[in-house]
Parts: sequence; structure tokens; C-alpha cells
Amino acid sequence: MADDAAPPGAVPTDGQPHTRALRASPPGTGRTPLDRRRVLAAAVEFIDEHGLEALTMRRMGAHLGVEGMALYRHVAGREDLLDGVVELVVDELYGDPEVYLAPEHGWQDYLQRLAHGVRRIALDHPALFPLIATRPPAAPWVRPPLRSLRWLESFLEALTGHGFSDEAAVAAYRAYTSFLLGHLLLEVSQRGVPITALDDPEGAPDAGERSLAEYPLVRRLAPLLSEDESAAEFEESLENLLERLQRVLRESRRPGSTP
Repeated sequence: MADDAAPPGAVPTDGQPHTRALRASPPGTGRTPLDRRRVLAAAVEFIDEHGLEALTMRRMGAHLGVEGMALYRHVAGREDLLDGVVELVVDELYGDPEVYLAPEHGWQDYLQRLAHGVRRIALDHPALFPLIATRPPAAPWVRPPLRSLRWLESFLEALTGHGFSDEAAVAAYRAYTSFLLGHLLLEVSQRGVPITALDDPEGAPDAGERSLAEYPLVRRLAPLLSEDESAAEFEESLENLLERLQRVLRESRRPGSTP
């Protein structure tokens, strides 16, 4: 499951915890000692290039030019490695200059920037995004893809600080995360990334072509159905969501809250 949308090779200089600044040294150089952060960054590289199903501790060791057992000094095993990978990739939001941790220009601007930041992560790491979406969160009320408690706190502060009641802020969090998950999982699946172990994106086109003879309207509209309108659909859906949340805010505004 090769990834056609590998992350750019440019290295940011802002010092933020951004995986693109943590490229692993070439295998076998032995110049940089291993630590947990380097192992996790290398795992992100590996999954971007080879897909999640190919990831094993032995292959990760080979990718880093060491024995697989050497990795156990830094990660407890594959499950710990996957947890760390999810955390590291979500942390890319902190290094994204377009995403703000606080609503500097209002709550709508905050949510738009955050949504586009999450989408950039999904498109930079399409093979990884299903893991971000499905990995068990730290608490049952923390919803992916905003899996970080820090981002959850930031989100709730942004909305309650702009007049949302507690109940409305929580409802907005649920609607917002559902929107991101639904749209972005669909978008990465259209790039050939299997969302579950049962998916077989490589075999799907052939099966579809064989059955189209039974569906003449689908066959006629296939060129239109195949057009990639993901970016436009994302923008339109996000705007619709923000308008819905604006109505929620009007209905739930508390006395004395910030307009």
C-alpha cells in the first residue's frame, strides 16, 4: 500500500514538534543515537512509504539500520509504537503556522484553521489517518481526530469564551469531530487507503467495471462521479457546519457572555 502523497522533504525551522523536522538518518549510518522520538519519526516515514500493514518491529529496525530488538529500549512494542506515532502526527498541528491554539480572530476562524490543519495531516499521511481515526483515545469522551487533551481544552475554551454554553460547546465538539472524521476518512479512502482490514482498494475498480453493464446511468455518469471535488466539498461542508454552530450559539447564548 504505497503512499502517493508522501510528506514534503522540507525541514521547518520553527523548533515545533513537527514530524517533517524529524527525518530519520539514512539506515546504517550509525551517526545519531536512537531515542524514542527518532524511532517514532522513522515509523511515520515507514508507514507513509510502505503502509500500516507492513509495519513490524523487525522491519522498523532494518529501516533504522539496527536490530529490531534495539527498538525495545525506546518503545514497549508495536502497540506502544502505534500510540506514539498517533501522538506525534497529531502534534504536527502545533507546528502548523496556519493553526492557532487560541481563537485570535474569532471562533469561526479558529475552527476553519483547525479543520484545514487536520486535513493537511490527513493528506500528508493518508496511510496513517485511519489509525488516528480508530486508535483508542486516552479517555472515552476524547474523540478523534482531536485526540489531544490540550486540543480538546483549547476547543472548549474557544467556544465557551465566545458565548457558547457548556452544553452547546460539547455539542459543537461532537459535530465538528464527526464532520472531520467522516469527510477525511472518505477522502483518504478515495486515494486507495484501506480503512479496515477488509478493504481491498486495488481490486475494487475491476469489480466495479464488470458490474457497470447492469447500471447504464451509473456508466454514463461515471466521468462526473470520478471527478475529485474533495477540496470544494470540504469547504462547503465546513461552511455549512459553521452556519449551524452559529445558530446553536444564538439559541444558547448566556447572559454576559462575549459576543
